[in-house]
Amino acid sequence: MGTGDGRSEARLPRPFERVLVANRGEIAVRVIRTLRRLGIRSIAVYSDADADAPHVRLADEAVRIGPAAAAASYLDPARIIDAARASGAEAIHPGYGFLSEHAGFAEACRDAGIVFVGPGVRALEIMGDKIKAKRHVAASGVPTVPGIADASLDDVALAAAAESVGYPLLVKPSAGGGGKGMHIARDASELAAALPAARRVALTAFGDDTLLLERLIERPRHIEVQVLADEFGEVIHLGERECSLQRRHQKVIEEAPSPLLDAETRARIGQAACDAARSVDYRGAGTVEFLVSDTAPDEFFFIEMNTRLQVEHPVTELVTGIDLVEQQLRVAAGQPLGLSQAEVRLRGHAIEARVYAESPARGFLPSTGELLVWREPVAAGVRVDGGIRSGQRVTADYDPMLAKVIAHGADRAEALARLDAALADTVVLGVETNLGFLRRLLADPAVQRGDLDTGLIDRLPAPETDAAPPAVLAEVDAFRAESQIEAARAAGEHAWRTARGWRLGSSSEPVPDRDGEAVFATDDDGTVWVHTGAGNWGVPAVDRRVALDARLATIERGGHADPELRAPMPGTVTAVLVADGDAVDIGDAVVAIEAMKMEHRVTASVAGIVRLAVAVAQQVARDQSVARIEPHPETSPEASAETSAEAPAAVPAAASPTAPHDGARRTETHEQRGARP
Repeated sequence: MGTGDGRSEARLPRPFERVLVANRGEIAVRVIRTLRRLGIRSIAVYSDADADAPHVRLADEAVRIGPAAAAASYLDPARIIDAARASGAEAIHPGYGFLSEHAGFAEACRDAGIVFVGPGVRALEIMGDKIKAKRHVAASGVPTVPGIADASLDDVALAAAAESVGYPLLVKPSAGGGGKGMHIARDASELAAALPAARRVALTAFGDDTLLLERLIERPRHIEVQVLADEFGEVIHLGERECSLQRRHQKVIEEAPSPLLDAETRARIGQAACDAARSVDYRGAGTVEFLVSDTAPDEFFFIEMNTRLQVEHPVTELVTGIDLVEQQLRVAAGQPLGLSQAEVRLRGHAIEARVYAESPARGFLPSTGELLVWREPVAAGVRVDGGIRSGQRVTADYDPMLAKVIAHGADRAEALARLDAALADTVVLGVETNLGFLRRLLADPAVQRGDLDTGLIDRLPAPETDAAPPAVLAEVDAFRAESQIEAARAAGEHAWRTARGWRLGSSSEPVPDRDGEAVFATDDDGTVWVHTGAGNWGVPAVDRRVALDARLATIERGGHADPELRAPMPGTVTAVLVADGDAVDIGDAVVAIEAMKMEHRVTASVAGIVRLAVAVAQQVARDQSVARIEPHPETSPEASAETSAEAPAAVPAAASPTAPHDGARRTETHEQRGARP
């Protein structure tokens, strides 16, 4: 990808000599690749969790900036500035997320004499606050969604003002992005619950709990426009991207151009985006986001402006042939845009899928662990932006996105087919992913037709378990058996005769089967991970003692839900919603846990008295007990025994032909449970 204007890159002056990339993962890798192509020396930064990450390996130099916690490393402006000074960087590229839209960081760069590769402080301040942004662009003639945008209003005042807008409403943190902290309220009671929850997440994530309310547009399309602007007043757009396939306000699939817009609407929405950017003297690459009604595609409403590179920028690069990172660098260096609006041409169609470490069958909760095998797909028209490697640990410290798989084709049908094939060839072993879900989503008839809206994913049936099919289980059994035989041979004949319970140890090397299609890897707990053309699976080694204990515990409860409430994911306790000793009913929220941009509420599985095991701000591991629900006193075993003593005598066991069998089963159960540590 070049500048798009046909000029030779060799004749263009190099914008900088040394640039520090203040980010991690796939976006850091992507920025470093452009720096290398332009002959600019790249400087990476890394936390202790990323000391051997791909972006560190790829860069020319690397500087440690702190521990794994983002707040003490990637989100610390002073550490980033110090790293830039120590390395002699002339400019800092922030990527996206972290400090990319932080006006204070941009100002700190300016004060330190370092170029911030992004817009000016004024644009960041106005567009970084959703309330200010809506008021500002509305004054510039850009259409906006009806709502309440007043930072002075508390929850009571917001709830009162909401009546004038009407339900349903969308509650949004003013300082936020990426859908974090957003809630839908369809009536006053839902709004009363959503406001404190949104404020809590906003304060934790952004340090600002200001909220705004917007009228929720039913069946909306989320369409955004990529803009470029220089300091000489030139502002152009590079067409639009359709980002309607979202889950919990997080984009999942993005494409360019939108299958909804016609040429006339594309020109009008592009002009509105340029007007919004021009109103704040914007410089560099930015994205203006709109809601477009599915039933009235010629109407659109401004949502917000993202004053940075977007995650989904590759689809625009593929259909325009323009390297957006290069344009950012050149504009930041004071060079004019190298192309005009008339020179922008959209060629073909591009679609991007975000590959996350998450479990669709468990409500899309994040998945952590060692990435035993990572293998990118390689095919015509396929691009992969990734920042991971085999052997790397996926932790709860950062966003769960592993990589982006992007396909380009002559038309939308070809791009869809290429993307599906690429996802089928993507090998991820060691952590659960959404790869299977992505392929099912792409195959959905509405997606194939381009009949999209932001609620489509939510209306789909809940993802079924991605348990390995029988044919894959048979392959895993054969792999385990062959591995045990090979291990025994390696250990010698004596070990083969005397050893018990052989299993293969952890392995980061792929083990293809005989026909070269399947890939196997085994982790420390004996789980065999396998990739075939049909998907990726983890098949755990069954511990019969553990399985028996779980079955007996279920029998003891009469088959009812487990009263032990456990963390569904590793994270931080953000709220304890009941007091120790409170009475709760089934479904009552007990604890809120946040990790990887997601807040999850742990709810009571049975009715009873809650006994808490965690406190606010405590770190918890997946499956860690956070609370236990004890029976109400009137239903406790002791109370039942007292009631039985006053009741009429029971029918003798001999009167029932099944009694001896039932009694034997109960005796066995008690003996088995008594044997447990």
